[in-house]
Amino acid sequence: MHIDAHQHFWQYSPSAYDWIDATMQPLQQDFLPEHLAPLLQQNGFSGSVAVQALQTEAETEFLLNLATQHDFIKGVVGWTDLQAVDVETKLAKFSQNLKLKGLRHVVQAEPDDQFLLRPDFLRGISLLQKFNLTYDILIYPKHLPVATEFVSKFPDQPFVLDHIAKPFIKNHQLLPWAQHIQKLANHSNVYCKLSGMVTEADWHYWQPTDFKPYLDVVMEAFGPDRLMIGSDWPVCTLAGSYTEVMNLVKDYINQLTQAEREKILGSNAVQFYKL
Repeated sequence: MHIDAHQHFWQYSPSAYDWIDATMQPLQQDFLPEHLAPLLQQNGFSGSVAVQALQTEAETEFLLNLATQHDFIKGVVGWTDLQAVDVETKLAKFSQNLKLKGLRHVVQAEPDDQFLLRPDFLRGISLLQKFNLTYDILIYPKHLPVATEFVSKFPDQPFVLDHIAKPFIKNHQLLPWAQHIQKLANHSNVYCKLSGMVTEADWHYWQPTDFKPYLDVVMEAFGPDRLMIGSDWPVCTLAGSYTEVMNLVKDYINQLTQAEREKILGSNAVQFYKL
């Protein structure tokens, strides 16, 4: 089973999606399961993981409702306030829906670079294992040292790094991102999504070769057992079609064995998210 391990849905409104600015005008519309389903089919994917794009519990409910209606949505990574006093009650409620596989917080947007180490947040993370929930780490390169300290506190909690931590692909800058990735990957409970790369490159003039140095780093760091393909659709459409984005990874992993390719294209996501 081939799985797109990272995509989004939304019913667009300017106030709710204020992060979609004028430079992202093509995203200022609805993106729903009926729009994604044919793309998955055309590219040989039998399912996907829908990831939160808004930090509201209504967003989590919205995605879970879509997952109930559409069988190809194999799992949901939602949001709840992990710093809330009653976080355990919230987790108990949401985890009753078996399509909820994990949670995410948009840490990259937090003004506090040490956000991941806040005591209230750590307390929330410490409860995820009890409910069999994963956690998606959404950060920028500057947050990688903090993220490494963060994951070291929870050696048995499954984590996955989104979008290879958004390195400066447009500037062809590898360091210090590459060293920090290696340190994070030393923690065997951390996986990494091969996603969100085209939007970190030059949207209009990128070449497939732009991504090879970054893919080489994460391949060496995480290996084929801890990598999973993701489109970041529809955000990826700012810089490339669904097929172009997925083919970047597919073409790169052609160097691997068939068994290793299958892991990255689906079975790692199935195992990680318990799809």
